Amino acid sequence: MWISDVHLGFRECKAEFLLEFLRQNDCQQIYLVGDLIDFWSLQRGGRWPAAHSEVLKALLAKARAGVQVVYIPGNHDEVARDYLDLRIGGIEIVQEALHVTADGRRFLVMHGDECDNAVRCGGPLLHWLGDWAYDLLLFANRWYNRWRRRWNHPYWSLASFLKQRIGQAAAYIARFEAAAAHEAARRGLDGVICGHIHHAALREINGVLYCNDGDWVESCTALVERPNGVLEILRWDHQQAIVMARESRGVSGASPIPGWVAG
Repeated sequence: MWISDVHLGFRECKAEFLLEFLRQNDCQQIYLVGDLIDFWSLQRGGRWPAAHSEVLKALLAKARAGVQVVYIPGNHDEVARDYLDLRIGGIEIVQEALHVTADGRRFLVMHGDECDNAVRCGGPLLHWLGDWAYDLLLFANRWYNRWRRRWNHPYWSLASFLKQRIGQAAAYIARFEAAAAHEAARRGLDGVICGHIHHAALREINGVLYCNDGDWVESCTALVERPNGVLEILRWDHQQAIVMARESRGVSGASPIPGWVAG
């Protein structure tokens, strides 16, 4: 199981959803693919309700129970990179990992901020405007879902929906996906698994399987491997995991489930 971009300490973190997901789903191995804790947000005051601590406790409990938990720090929790190759509370901290699936394929596992220089365009002002716009998008997402809860509608990511329809955001996502896939190809690997851009996807790019496990700020998604090695993206929705995208065997690329934009 791969989980990233939880952003504990950030107001928009869906810690309660992740806690339900962890409690109701078992696995042999968990990769925490960066930005588990949002130290950037905490430096600005942040927010740390009880559910954020409970997520950490749940992960530590799984490690004590024998689940192999591998933590790959990201850019928002890069302070943890000072502790690479150590094991803390049964959780191994590494810069990146090589995962071999049940069917023998080899995947690079990294957070994804390593690709920033290859995909970012514009100067610091443009980058700041992008961050400001994203914060505004998450603010709108929060209030929209408060309205949905009032009318007993399930959570739905307005932020993800809009990102897929904004040209500059879509172009950035495409550049990032290509850069991550290129890095895996350069190393002679079958695929790459990452996070960072808060956009879950499962697709083939130039012969490389690109997998992004999404986030727990907008979409509440995770990547999982089935016993036969097939990879799927799950979205947590009202106490159940919904398969949103699955690899197609015998067909190039991935097979999106209707209603889901896989990339």
